[in-house]
Amino acid sequence: MVYKNIKYTISAFLMFTVSVVMAQEIVVHDPVVIKQKDTYYLYCTGNGISVFSSKDLKKWNKEPQVFAEKPVWADGVAADFKNHIWAPDISFHNNIYYLYYSVSAFAKNTSAIGVATNTTLDPKDKNYKWVDQGIVIQSQPNRDMWNAIDPNLVFDENNTPWLSFGSFWEGLKLVKLNPDLKSIAQPQEWHTIAKRKRTFELLDSDPGDGALEAPFIFKKNGYYYQFLSWDLCCRGEKSTYKVVVGRSKNVTGPYLDKEGKPLDQGGGSIVVQGDQNYFGVGHNSAYTFDGKDYIFYHAYEKKTNGTPRLVVKEIQWDADLWPVLK
Repeated sequence: MVYKNIKYTISAFLMFTVSVVMAQEIVVHDPVVIKQKDTYYLYCTGNGISVFSSKDLKKWNKEPQVFAEKPVWADGVAADFKNHIWAPDISFHNNIYYLYYSVSAFAKNTSAIGVATNTTLDPKDKNYKWVDQGIVIQSQPNRDMWNAIDPNLVFDENNTPWLSFGSFWEGLKLVKLNPDLKSIAQPQEWHTIAKRKRTFELLDSDPGDGALEAPFIFKKNGYYYQFLSWDLCCRGEKSTYKVVVGRSKNVTGPYLDKEGKPLDQGGGSIVVQGDQNYFGVGHNSAYTFDGKDYIFYHAYEKKTNGTPRLVVKEIQWDADLWPVLK
């Protein structure tokens, strides 16, 4: 996310006062989830990357943060970085867990996506140790019209790894990775997978007014579904965040919404948005666990004046194979 300063002053304190809570009470931003054996692990934005565990997706236990100290390279990307790491993404591949994460400065594309690895997610396991593998991709102001945050790893039908990411500027990107999942493949292959109109006169260093971010690609029904967030997060009662979707038969796109409009031309079909309970909702992830499809996102709760809560819902599919939240 780009506009995080308001959000995190609210949530940072709350996040670390939570120990064991029900799903509707957990305070998070940008949740991603994975299951190891009988335990779900949730990773989210926070000091050193916040971690929770659960047996049932309802009762959550606070676990140790991933990084007790900030990555050694972080200050070289965002000066005087405070170890408040954004928008992680968790995957399991070749018996190794890969945790991508974002280091950035507020409202700037002074950003980088790093990755850390582990052989287990259980902090009680003797082999538990996160090893930082460094920068995967980096963006710089006045050089790049994209922002290296909000990563999501996906494998295509040939088991080729791709990293989607991005926020504001000239849209969301997809880049091919090497099989080590730590670096960009050569020759480089890039795609713009979603974009909204940006006012031309704005400076390149300005995030702009094409408000979108946080792509998450979910394979299902013979399609790649790209979920992404539109509009503004991090404003409590004034948050306008919402989740939209498009789909493609190819991981590289083009992704089309229900009306056939390409996501890279401003298309997107609403999946979920603010309602009587929440001001805005967004930055989602999606998974299949035990034969059921789930979506996870954070939502700014009205009854607590915009506190960001975790929401977990089951995904169903309509007759045309579009996602519908149960």
